[in-house]
Amino acid sequence: MRDPYTVLGVSKTADMAEIKKAYRKLAKKFHPDQSKDPKAKDKFAEISAAYEILGDEKTRGQFDRGEIDAEGKPRFQGFEGFGAGAGPGGFTRRAGPGGFEHFEFRTGPGGGGFEAGDLFSELFGMGAQQRRGGAQSRPLPRGEDITAQISVSLREAVQGGKSRVALPTGKTLEITVPAGVEDGQQIRLKGQGQPSPFGGEPGDAMVTVKIAKHPYFRVEGRDLRLDLPVTLNEAVLGGKVNVPTLDGQVELNVPAGSNGGRTLRLRGKGLPNPGGTPGDLLVTLRIVLPDETDSDLVELARKWQKERPYNPRQDLG
Repeated sequence: MRDPYTVLGVSKTADMAEIKKAYRKLAKKFHPDQSKDPKAKDKFAEISAAYEILGDEKTRGQFDRGEIDAEGKPRFQGFEGFGAGAGPGGFTRRAGPGGFEHFEFRTGPGGGGFEAGDLFSELFGMGAQQRRGGAQSRPLPRGEDITAQISVSLREAVQGGKSRVALPTGKTLEITVPAGVEDGQQIRLKGQGQPSPFGGEPGDAMVTVKIAKHPYFRVEGRDLRLDLPVTLNEAVLGGKVNVPTLDGQVELNVPAGSNGGRTLRLRGKGLPNPGGTPGDLLVTLRIVLPDETDSDLVELARKWQKERPYNPRQDLG
């Protein structure tokens, strides 16, 4: 995988807030359910893997120090001063347990060195506490992460609750969906990914939450959009009309002379934001004529057309 800083488009001095902002922007852009890019799935996976490294202070530090690679796997640091045989600054080798070669490094005549031990046993977890009085070896490579998706109703997204998710591993789990979850937000299930082939920790499951289509609300981040039908006289004369919200109906003042397509904002009536400012409800007016053609309305329109003609499309060229 490419350098995670390059994948997220951030500098190595970026703080955690910048990294999180960059990840959320890219994840939303390349989410397979939203992007038309044929490579969106691969890009989304690469972005998620990069954020797994940089989105955690510990793993970011390990990567910056060269302890792990861009896939989160430990790097073998190697040893300086490899020689061709025994003696100062060199090493000797002899048969070790299990058929592996055992290397002994020395820094000077007559001792003062250390035993590197069986390289394979260190890498694959055999004899992890055999060095220096039981000291722990480098962490073993963890299993691969997996992805899954769940669909929740708008009400469930607002109130939170329990939902069941089927994982690619064959498991079906009940998870907690937090109240105020955003469309496209991911929930990490620690240890529910693929097992490690080397005996390390299993990977995680990244579950993407999708908010199901609502009969009349459309979700845009934390804002909601609503197309509101209004009569011709309400658009011309103005007045108060009832508007549905997540908390029940409220009165909205329609200004006189409102055109169809005009959008009015109801602040704080969008999706809740735990610990932050809730979104808004954006109401777009849609002028609706009577179902049956009214002769008086037709006559008025003809008279208006004759006596007060106007062209609303004159700016279109």
